[in-house]
Amino acid sequence: MSPVYFKEQGWRFLHDLLATEKAIILCDSNTKQCLEYLNVACPKTVDLPVIEMPAGERNKTLKICEMVWYQLTDHGADRNTVLLNVGGGVVTDLGGFVASTFMRGIRLVNIPTSLLGMVDAAIGGKTGIDFGGLKNMVGTFSQPETVLIDSNFLKTLASRHYRNGLAEVLKHAFISDSSILDLMEANEDELISRSVQVKMDVVLRDEFEAGERKKLNFGHTIGHAIESHLLDSEQAVLHGEAIAAGMIMESWLSQKIVGLSEAELNSICVAVDSVFSRIAISESDWEAIKKLLVYDKKNRDGQVQFVLIKSIGTAIIDQPVSETLLDEAWKFYLNQA
Repeated sequence: MSPVYFKEQGWRFLHDLLATEKAIILCDSNTKQCLEYLNVACPKTVDLPVIEMPAGERNKTLKICEMVWYQLTDHGADRNTVLLNVGGGVVTDLGGFVASTFMRGIRLVNIPTSLLGMVDAAIGGKTGIDFGGLKNMVGTFSQPETVLIDSNFLKTLASRHYRNGLAEVLKHAFISDSSILDLMEANEDELISRSVQVKMDVVLRDEFEAGERKKLNFGHTIGHAIESHLLDSEQAVLHGEAIAAGMIMESWLSQKIVGLSEAELNSICVAVDSVFSRIAISESDWEAIKKLLVYDKKNRDGQVQFVLIKSIGTAIIDQPVSETLLDEAWKFYLNQA
């Protein structure tokens, strides 16, 4: 498991690393603006080569990987080169995959610039790209050298993208540490640190998702299907917005299947609705979304497996759900909007 360094400690680590190692920066067309702060925080990054990819989930593809591989080659990258992924979840997911496959694996450092990246995507060693219209269908487990978190990057983040990351913060509260809910209006660094700790604790116990790490997918079985279905539509949603919808539906399923109390179901709905608006999901959309569930990576022997919660802070993995209950969960989501 990679160490996570915050602010000054992280910048000292990066300064010492770049004193002896060759590095190349990967960012996207949005996070390129973050390089100004990066250069101030760690002046040794000023003259590093920069590879820029187009921003957005729709660009997390094999075609963009190929572009990055070509540019790494053009910049003379070798087995000792360190790739610095500066960006949100798209950059760290794709950059991690690129680094884990280029020359059979080069070193990488994740420097997340979004809240989603800081509390989730950059941590844990999962890399991936979307393939065939399916979220993170191709990827590897590849731990970064370190993850460097500095909340000052969030000053560049639009409010919608900041809320995007709060879905993963809420998820960590629902599956493991309910006290996080009390920090939602607290010091930003404390909220990030507590959320990061939940993910690190889980990954340390199950790095390759053989069991317990699956609980980090609460809300993601339905959420990823929603995100994938709407990705190229006029109604495209961000990852966190789709996961928020997934958490409400999967909480309702939790009440029906594993005994989540009605009071806690209501608490979850209130917490999620305080951050996210409901997504309009038509019947035809829902039928298409259900078909995508069969591609979820947690499935076994053709059976869709869900992460459900018995109580806030306690998650249960590998729960099958009937199509009838799925339809009722969707109706609950719409009727509660």
